[in-house]
Amino acid sequence: MAGYQYIKGSPTNVIVKPRQKRSGQIMRGLPYFLMLTGIVLLTYVGYPIAAHEWVNVVRPKKLKLARPIPEISPTQDSFEVPKTLAKKPASTSVPGVVFGEQVDLTRVNSWFPAASPQRLLPSKVTHYNFSIPALGIDQAIVTIGGEDLMESLVHYAGTALPGEYGNAVIFGHSVLPQFFNPDNYKTIFSTLPTLESGEEIIIDFDGVEFVYRVERYYEVAPEQVDVLQQRYNRHCLRLVTCVPPGTYLRRGIVEACLAEKE
Repeated sequence: MAGYQYIKGSPTNVIVKPRQKRSGQIMRGLPYFLMLTGIVLLTYVGYPIAAHEWVNVVRPKKLKLARPIPEISPTQDSFEVPKTLAKKPASTSVPGVVFGEQVDLTRVNSWFPAASPQRLLPSKVTHYNFSIPALGIDQAIVTIGGEDLMESLVHYAGTALPGEYGNAVIFGHSVLPQFFNPDNYKTIFSTLPTLESGEEIIIDFDGVEFVYRVERYYEVAPEQVDVLQQRYNRHCLRLVTCVPPGTYLRRGIVEACLAEKE
C-alpha cells in the first residue's frame, strides 16, 4: 500500500511588517530620558537649598533677620563701632547686583555693600591657622585683611584679632554642600550652617592656640552690617558665608566665643 505524506503549502497572503529601526526607538525614548535627567538635576541642585530653607523656617530661632544681634543691656560693657565699619544707608540694589552687573563674590568687599572697606592695622602677624574638627577643616589659612576667597579664608581687617576682646570676623566661600571639600577654599564653608552649639573652632595665632565654642547660628541680609560691629565685653568669633549654600541671597553667621580654660 502506497504511503501518503501531507505537506503544508506556503502562505500566499502574508503581510511582512518592516523591522523597526533602532534609531527610531531611540528617538521616541529621548524625550523621556531628557525629562528624567532634568528632574534628577533639579533635585540634585534644588534639594540642598530647599532643605536649608525648610530647616530655617521650622526652627525660626536660627533665622533672625530682623534683629540678628541681641541688644546690650545697661549692665553689659559698652561697645564701640570702628569708624570704618559705621553703618551706611541701606543699598537699594539687588544683593549681588550693582547697576545690572554681577558682583564678584569671591572678593570680600562685595559681601556687605553698605560696609566701609577694610582697614588693615599694623601687625607682625599677617596669617594664622584655623580648624573646625567637626567639619574636617584642618589648619586652613586665614589672611588678615585679605580679599580673594579663592586663596584663603579672610579675617576682616579692623575687627578684633583672635584672643582679643571684641568680635573677630572671618569670611569663607561656599557652594552646594555636595561639592564640599575642606581643602578647597572655594567650598570650605559649604557645610558651615550644620555646626551645632558647643562644637569647637580652633585657631593657632602667632604660636598660641585659642579654642572657641559655637553658641548660635543666624542669618542676615547683605545690607545688615551689624555683624562687623565690635562689642568689647567678650572674646568672640563670627564666621560668615553666603546662604542658602550655592546662592548669595543672605549671609549665614556662626557665632562662637572663647572657651574658658579648664
